[in-house]
Amino acid sequence: MSQMISVEIESIAAGGDGVGRSNGLVVFVPRTAAGELVTARISGKGSFARGTLRSIARASNDRIEPACPHYTKDRCGGCQIQHIAYQAQLRAKRRIVKDAIERIGKRDADVDDVVPSDAEWRYRTKLTLAMKRAATGEWIAGLHQYDNPARIFALNDCPITDRAVVSTWREILEKQGFFPPVQALRGSVRITPDGPVFVMMGGMRWTHASGFFESVPSLAAAWWENDEGYRRSIGDRRPKRSLQPPAASFAQVNAEVATNLRKHVIATVSAYSPQKIVDAYSGAGDTAIALARAGAQVTAIELDSDAARWCALHLPEGSVSLRARVEEVLPKALPADAVILNPPRAGTDSRVTEILSQTTPKPRVIAYVSCNPATLARDIARLPGYRIESIVPFDMFPQTAHVETVCELVPEAA
Repeated sequence: MSQMISVEIESIAAGGDGVGRSNGLVVFVPRTAAGELVTARISGKGSFARGTLRSIARASNDRIEPACPHYTKDRCGGCQIQHIAYQAQLRAKRRIVKDAIERIGKRDADVDDVVPSDAEWRYRTKLTLAMKRAATGEWIAGLHQYDNPARIFALNDCPITDRAVVSTWREILEKQGFFPPVQALRGSVRITPDGPVFVMMGGMRWTHASGFFESVPSLAAAWWENDEGYRRSIGDRRPKRSLQPPAASFAQVNAEVATNLRKHVIATVSAYSPQKIVDAYSGAGDTAIALARAGAQVTAIELDSDAARWCALHLPEGSVSLRARVEEVLPKALPADAVILNPPRAGTDSRVTEILSQTTPKPRVIAYVSCNPATLARDIARLPGYRIESIVPFDMFPQTAHVETVCELVPEAA
């Protein structure tokens, strides 16, 4: 049963919702800001409730008019805090990280101020959209509504995304007659030095894949990933394609912040003068390659075969790139002077933290790069033999509640 309440918003939660308390309930209300007094319709069980904003009795000084029409009109779920001024966004993200480390990780957390992004808008070089066939047979591509994830609205523009990405998406939708014969798909456009690349995801048969690629001449390359996760190239116009970085593999969407974050990780690790380094979840190996060229012996571990192969091609002699699951090969890569962890949002496998806890001698430093404060905190709690030396968040994703964090861990004194 739902009810209407008045609640004061105290802070912003990890997902971007405002958080307040009312009669013993912890209430989460999307699209609110700290310091606001709001009326919300709530429903929930136990000690938690989720609310729908009805009115604002007292607005926060941090509240601003969202720049994107989709944010309000279509209730777009791609951004969560576009209604909050940028400096307040940074303060909220620092608190999100601190709260996670203290509440989940059970550690005292001296968290640095969030390193801002120079670009608050148009920073995304990649955009993944959900695609569905309407009743008319026409395809639309867009994002999910924050309060109704089953619904997709047609995206006209995305102000946090590079205009070239949006333009390429429009070209792709114009060629929807070539799409696989299914009702729902996903697609991803990324800008690379050679031009836009595209990954189509979904279906088990795509008869017109080559015709699609030929019909979109602006694409530098394209791949199709079927429902079983098998990925194959459907076209490549890039020169010297064997020398190209793996454009279909994971890469950060904010290039400027990603560069600053990588420099910070390299400086953090290098401060311990390591001779032997393990770079786990190494991606295409930018960090591993830089450290190896500086003289360290690096073992890079990455499951994505294209990324691991690219890393192997560029590591100097004495270093190695392993295509494998981290938890399966980490024991053989240890001992090491330094370990870098850069896992996906789910964090590390529990075996990884178990291995690092039991190995002797322990690494002099673990640099943990996280895109999810909750799983970072959980994994820190699994490493009782290490203490936090520093925590530096980076604003990789302005206008959203996401934050990238680098945590420096060192062994506890014996």
